[in-house]
Amino acid sequence: MFNPNSVILYVTDVNKSTDFYKKVLEKDPEESFSEFSLFLLEGNFMLGLQAKDGIDPKAQEHFGGVELSLSDVDRETVDRLHSQWSSMGVDIALPPQELAFGYTFVAVDPDGHRLRVCATDTSNID
Repeated sequence: MFNPNSVILYVTDVNKSTDFYKKVLEKDPEESFSEFSLFLLEGNFMLGLQAKDGIDPKAQEHFGGVELSLSDVDRETVDRLHSQWSSMGVDIALPPQELAFGYTFVAVDPDGHRLRVCATDTSNID
């Protein structure tokens, strides 16, 4: 059985990305090296930050976008995190708004990976 327990984001600058995720996750990494940092998240899920030039096999030059999503929060949490991240200078790609699946905003990390915070509305899902 394949039951993933981590997500690894390829990044340009591990130190810069580690500093970014320390701010938005409000925690220090469990491990941090020159080419890799590891954050332990809820439920023993891990977020790794890997220098894209230091992985074997080499990462594709251009690859699909990645979105990390926090989708089980209320509207107040969406607004609070948006305000908090904005005040820290985090790039906001989509300000808080109501979309078909719920109230959401999208931020962007230093490498363009998206972070979505969403008060998911499942009332219209059959």
